[in-house]
Amino acid sequence: MARLVPPVGKVLVIDAVQLPAEMQTWPTVVELPVLWGDMDAFRHVNNTVFLRWFESSRIAFLHHGGVDALMQQQGLAPILASLQCNYRRQVRYPDRIWVGTRVASIGRTSLRMEHLIYGEQEQAIVADGISVMVVFHYDRQRPTPVPDFLRQEIQRLQPDIAI
Repeated sequence: MARLVPPVGKVLVIDAVQLPAEMQTWPTVVELPVLWGDMDAFRHVNNTVFLRWFESSRIAFLHHGGVDALMQQQGLAPILASLQCNYRRQVRYPDRIWVGTRVASIGRTSLRMEHLIYGEQEQAIVADGISVMVVFHYDRQRPTPVPDFLRQEIQRLQPDIAI
């Protein structure tokens, strides 16, 4: 099961694992186990699993950013428009990983999000990526501007971001 790890102070230590400096200030860090079934015939985690890890952290970020209220009150929801992953190192079972997510920029209808995956066994960043989420109006079947309350919630989580 995923565990949301709130950054505390300048150094984030989780069960004696110190995350790298670049991840310590990220508003969302999710801890996930590497499962036996995540591996493929080449005896490392399959490339598609990294995308699911990004998704888990992205959803945790959006949940804390008020997306549930957005969906219920206005019929809007973020929809994945694009996803990029840079694989830096192999990951194998057994292991634990931490996935950080933050918003890099806010556009008129979209959020550009950055992801980092840190592996306990490697003691290093094992992947990084970018996803673009578009705020989508499901009744109208088209993108819609990022609501002000979502921009403000993102700024609460990340005070240094321009809204």
